[in-house]
Amino acid sequence: MAAINTEYKEPSYGNWRVPRSAGLGNLGAIGTGIVMAGLLLGITTFAIWGLFLGLAVLALAGASALLLTVKDKHGQSAVDRFGTRMAFRLSRSSGTNLYRSGPLGVTEWGMYQLPGLAAKSTLYEFADSYKRPFAMLHVPATSHFTVIFSTEPDGASLVDPEQVDAWVANWGGWLAGLADEAGLDAAAVTVETAPDSGYRLRNEVEMNLDPNAPEFAQAILREVVDTYPEGSATVRAWVSLTFNASLRSGSKKRTPEDVARDLASRVPGLSARLQSTGAGIARPMSAQELCEVVRVAYDPPAALIIDEAHAAGSPVALAWGEVGPTATQANWDGYRHDSAFSVSWTMTGAPRGSVNSSVLSRLLAPHGDIDRKRVSLLYRPMDSAKAAAVVERDQNNANVRITSVGRPTARDLVDARSAVQTAQEEARGAGLVNFGMVVTATVTDRERLPDAVAAIEQTSGTARVLLRSAYGAQDTAFAASLPLGLVLPKHSMMPPEIRDAL
Repeated sequence: MAAINTEYKEPSYGNWRVPRSAGLGNLGAIGTGIVMAGLLLGITTFAIWGLFLGLAVLALAGASALLLTVKDKHGQSAVDRFGTRMAFRLSRSSGTNLYRSGPLGVTEWGMYQLPGLAAKSTLYEFADSYKRPFAMLHVPATSHFTVIFSTEPDGASLVDPEQVDAWVANWGGWLAGLADEAGLDAAAVTVETAPDSGYRLRNEVEMNLDPNAPEFAQAILREVVDTYPEGSATVRAWVSLTFNASLRSGSKKRTPEDVARDLASRVPGLSARLQSTGAGIARPMSAQELCEVVRVAYDPPAALIIDEAHAAGSPVALAWGEVGPTATQANWDGYRHDSAFSVSWTMTGAPRGSVNSSVLSRLLAPHGDIDRKRVSLLYRPMDSAKAAAVVERDQNNANVRITSVGRPTARDLVDARSAVQTAQEEARGAGLVNFGMVVTATVTDRERLPDAVAAIEQTSGTARVLLRSAYGAQDTAFAASLPLGLVLPKHSMMPPEIRDAL
């Protein structure tokens, strides 16, 4: 009788790395250039103007090097922290951290438009080739158009590990395929957990309840309707794709109608490929659905009114100029918007080593101390031509770091092996994607805010991701966690290439 091996080893995933610029120690190319220029200036000053002035210039160059090289666990140097603090002080002194809308506000036409990065956005609605309405959000500041898909994730409960591994593989293939989509700049996945109002369950039961059923069965169903919403939660997920107005660099920018005509034929294929990744049934969101999502995010109690209206069969008519908050205040470590208080975090470090597919389960799961939580994964696919150059340059820089010193550190050796593995995988056809994460926790009572902060910090440890509170940019991080397709590097005053080279 042949023996059957029933042991199954769950696959692990890893090898996430940030490409590093060539330079001395922790410095990048620009930082190294600044230090070398300071040393050269110091030597020249010493030779021309004497000892004391030369020593002063050398001391200034050494202090600059220390400010750039000494970084905390989040990769923030003293210069970065000082710049963030000064930017927030300037914002607070000028009053730009405060926002008021509506008839008594400062917005044009007395509308409740969105604050911050999405203030000048415009919402359109078109129909795809299947005659399904889809919302298209236009951000004129960056010439971006975003399409959002509403998904119904299958979840991992009672699912074979082989199926989960297949979903992960298909998700990686879907992300790699985005690099070949013409004009696509970014993608995002947003998972939101919130208390369930129970109106949808009540409406479903009442519509299907048979009046001729036994009284005992009817009593059981009514008891379920009354008790089930207590302590239950609803989980929703969206996938947003952000396209550029120009199909390629240097080409003419397209109008919203031209972009919608192009996306109308591509939306069905993109949503169909999502089903193989475990996202369930994916369909494009309509403009009304997106308005409801954003309205509830800024004012959580509005969810009860909207759910009650849907349960009663009354349509909710919201315009894009009515979904913004009435008042907001961005503080150093928090964000108040209408009737709620929120704190947002950004990911500064991916998990080290290998992890399994359930590493984010506790971070994504509902929590009793948080009224509404959003976890957004932000992706920026890289085209194959640029990806090849990036991995080769990163591999060369890693080799230089271990050969330029007599005794390289263990971290440098591991970094070099990781760079080689990344280059080999890219050469075999794997895609290269820049990714990040934004986490937002919202409560309706200020007294519960410390408990919500502690809950996120505890669950982020089990997720093995390094999160940093978005100090001085809480309003921006809050908007980035919404399914709006905002590409944060495009809104930054300093290009990310220059920041990384420091």
